[in-house]
Amino acid sequence: MCGIVTAIATHNVVPVLLEGLRRLEYRGYDSAGLAIVDEGGELLRLRACGRVAELVARVEGRRLASSLGIAHTRWATHGAPSERNAHPHVSEGVAVVHNGIIENFEAIKTALQAQGYVFVSDTDTEAVAHLIHSKLRGAGDLLEAVRLAVAGLEGAYALGVISASDPSRAVVARRGAPLLLGVGDDGHYAASDAAALLQVTRKVVYLEDGDLAELRRDGYRVVRVDGGGAVRAEHVSSLVADAVSLGAYRHFMQKEIFEQPQALADTLGLAASCGAAAAHHFGAQAGEVFAGVRRVQILACGTSYHAGLVARYWLEAVAGLPCAVEIASEYRYRKPVANGDTLVVAVSQSGETADTLAALKYARSLGMARTLAICNVPESAIAREAALRFITRAGPEIGVASTKAFTTQLAAFALLTLALAKCGGRLAAAGEDRHLEALRHLPAAVRKVLELEPEIAQWAQRFASKEHALFLGRGQHWPIAMEGALKLKEISYIHAEAYAAGELKHGPLALVDERMPVIAVSPADELLEKLKSNLQEVRARGGELYVFADAGGEIGGSENVHILRLPEHYGMLSPVLHVIPLQLLAYHVALVRGTDVDKPRNLAKSVTVE
Repeated sequence: MCGIVTAIATHNVVPVLLEGLRRLEYRGYDSAGLAIVDEGGELLRLRACGRVAELVARVEGRRLASSLGIAHTRWATHGAPSERNAHPHVSEGVAVVHNGIIENFEAIKTALQAQGYVFVSDTDTEAVAHLIHSKLRGAGDLLEAVRLAVAGLEGAYALGVISASDPSRAVVARRGAPLLLGVGDDGHYAASDAAALLQVTRKVVYLEDGDLAELRRDGYRVVRVDGGGAVRAEHVSSLVADAVSLGAYRHFMQKEIFEQPQALADTLGLAASCGAAAAHHFGAQAGEVFAGVRRVQILACGTSYHAGLVARYWLEAVAGLPCAVEIASEYRYRKPVANGDTLVVAVSQSGETADTLAALKYARSLGMARTLAICNVPESAIAREAALRFITRAGPEIGVASTKAFTTQLAAFALLTLALAKCGGRLAAAGEDRHLEALRHLPAAVRKVLELEPEIAQWAQRFASKEHALFLGRGQHWPIAMEGALKLKEISYIHAEAYAAGELKHGPLALVDERMPVIAVSPADELLEKLKSNLQEVRARGGELYVFADAGGEIGGSENVHILRLPEHYGMLSPVLHVIPLQLLAYHVALVRGTDVDKPRNLAKSVTVE
């Protein structure tokens, strides 16, 4: 969840470090810092509490320059956000930046204190810095010192390390937290995300768990924690600078909402162009794997969990497969009944979500070898862990509140549903053609929904003064109500809850009054009449309703019933359309309330710690 940048080059790397932090700030923004070794061989460190801009101001005041440095933007785990807890942490000329959690840091700290080391922060990372320094005194070699140190660490880490005693190199290491190398013409780099390195190179090397790398100005090498050598392939990143810049948009979230038609078209492109819901879209062996599937287990967290809940309706109705959806952080600590004919689907935007990765590994350890990853990053840990994978084509998502990652996950699940139904003999050719035609038209349908933004912005003006909200939905739109509530609370800080509308009378109705707005997802489907009855219960208690309906839906407006009609009803894929106005509502309410849309308080984008 924190962002790391490491650089060693033939030129001044301070601007590279700072620009890298700007591009990684979505990963954490409690504090930021950098450390460099200057021309005189002295280790210099600057840190600032708050955003990267605070650090930039301090650096500009000092006019720092160096060809070797590390930098970090933090999302706090151990120790409150403060300058003394900000990274890098140092130990007598050794500086360390860290993403992850060291679970045995207290034992390490106690042992190091017995050796005379003094701790000045509340973090687990300071223990790593002192531990590396203690190993360096014996080993005399920075790479070996880091290797010996990480061999004794329990938990997850991505590390960047430099030492004033050896300014010719930097050392990085990873286990359980993302880290990649950048190979440049004039230097070598490392970062938590390729976006941070686009400024200097698109050639990247993805490190694996247990890898360490030594970076020099003229080369690099990768070794394993056991001391053995390793060769990792070099890749050319598909990212381009425009993908991580705002362009004409006010915020990344707004940009990413409006990128959804293209993201959906890109994700669905292969299936749409070949005119078939083929198993091989999920991997060369998918046909063989899918043929033996009798049930589906979906593992995910947050927004991805909501995508899985929608998919359950599709998989059961269309593919005829029993489907369970579980929050990954709970599943990994349960003792579930394992079945070898279960397809385990792990869903994560980043592909690095710690709980989802651990849950996937746990399922495999129980003997469930039929595994599929749905994620947005091809070289991510979850994509590598699963037997099969489907990579969504959402592109980089910078805003903390997920939007296009969610809808492209739904697109992936739609294709998976059709492929499994086809393998199970439940999808005739005519039905396949009908579903694929709906998928081909989906990007255009989303564009029409986006045209409703001005009306939704007007709703936001009325809505922004509220402190609580209730979201309702039925059937496959209940998870969409959950996603709408999550978006609103994430970025506007309005307390929001979502309920299956039929549950309204079983408790939540007690909350409804003129101060509690109720948002209803109301498509013109077979449950519309049931939902209308639930909405009448709200009106009878003086509640104010905001209803997202379909064109032709038989719901009339009144003084306290506000209706916004989507252009068309979209059948099975209706959840994709109905989540768009909920995203826009959350965005515009946050604008009115003046919150930080892209970097909401206490949250970070890629959740790589438990």
